[in-house]
Amino acid sequence: MNLHLDTYKATKYTSKSQIARVLTEDWVKNNSYCPNCGELHLTEFKNNKPVADFYCPTCSEQFELKSKNAIKVGNNIVDGAYSTMIKRINSDENPNFFFLTYNNSSWEVNNFLIIPKHFFTSEIIIKRKPLSNTARRAGWIGCNINITKIPENGRIFLVKDAKIIAKEKVQSKWKGTEFLKTKKGESKGWILDIMNCVDTIQRETFTLKEMYAFEEELKRKYPNNNFIKDKIRQQLQLLRDKGLIEFRNRGTYKKIKI
Repeated sequence: MNLHLDTYKATKYTSKSQIARVLTEDWVKNNSYCPNCGELHLTEFKNNKPVADFYCPTCSEQFELKSKNAIKVGNNIVDGAYSTMIKRINSDENPNFFFLTYNNSSWEVNNFLIIPKHFFTSEIIIKRKPLSNTARRAGWIGCNINITKIPENGRIFLVKDAKIIAKEKVQSKWKGTEFLKTKKGESKGWILDIMNCVDTIQRETFTLKEMYAFEEELKRKYPNNNFIKDKIRQQLQLLRDKGLIEFRNRGTYKKIKI
């Protein structure tokens, strides 16, 4: 993987946005791989397919690319129309998302991560204010993707702080949460919420008592559930069975890095 963008590919362009688009798409095509099956080359969709930019010719996983000139990925990623994004993440053709940050002075990749599609919920899509009446697209409503609401295990770096992550580690982390593909609605919501609660606890080892501290927060989100503590224990058992946490002794758990 070469972290330098090939500036020669954009010599015929003058628009900064066009240059960035051409260079980042070219970089992904020539340097990325499919985290699902390991295929070494992704293929670009023809004719600007509205739901994705790349696909894997081996396993057919689809990927959309978002990029920006920045050192860090940040907490929010600017996306397009809010209504389109909400419809997309609830569709069968919802793509996985690549996020790439680069330095437009050295044209070098700083970060490149993927968020699998099964981590996307309407909760992480933040509606922006409508454009003013004087704007060319008056009333248009865009959105941001709030990645702070995505559990740590759903943020899979292929490049982090200009350092390449081993392919084996990337694929292991990808495979570790594939069980979420079969989860829908509130069932998936509970798993992601408990994963986020675990992430909030800064220590590697945590207790059931610490998890119970999120009871009121979870009750507000699930007001019809009168057995929040039971649900917390149930979800911790599921995460244990999936290898994401480890049961140490009575009421104590350990996070597992995948």
